[in-house]
Amino acid sequence: MGDPKKPRKKWERPGHPWIKERLQREMELVGYYGLRNKRELWLFQTMLRKIRHQARALLALPPEQREERVKSLVNRLYKLGILPSPNATISDILNIPIEAILERRLQTIVWRKGLAKTPHQARQLIVHGHIAIKGRRVTSPNYLVTIDEEPYVDFYPTSPFAKKRAAEAQVASS
Repeated sequence: MGDPKKPRKKWERPGHPWIKERLQREMELVGYYGLRNKRELWLFQTMLRKIRHQARALLALPPEQREERVKSLVNRLYKLGILPSPNATISDILNIPIEAILERRLQTIVWRKGLAKTPHQARQLIVHGHIAIKGRRVTSPNYLVTIDEEPYVDFYPTSPFAKKRAAEAQVASS
């Protein structure tokens, strides 16, 4: 059963640790998206691997059973913003790049919306409790933001950044 204080790992290491091209690619992604370490990248690679595994398992089903399950998987991935279209196919699911998942992280969305100047500053704002989604504080930079939640990503109401932004907006409107 296991100790409840020691949760299982949610990520898997790469099978071969010393492939130069993979190491360079990982370092580029870690730097560009402002990840803390490679384990965060491996977490999302494992998530993507499981999604692809589900899609390949669906290919083994008879066509009558496959349609409904493919639609539910596509809808789930579309709501997360990983797939661009709700009419995607299994081949689209199998071709999802890791960047599609990394772009849906709260840290990246805060940076892209202009609430922070860099991904590292976005991480700092999130961890320190300055970012909220629909008024609820979120302190995990790895939180995957759905398409529905994306417009509601903003500063927490009592954050000094929110007050500064409101003051700047008032000066601009005057």
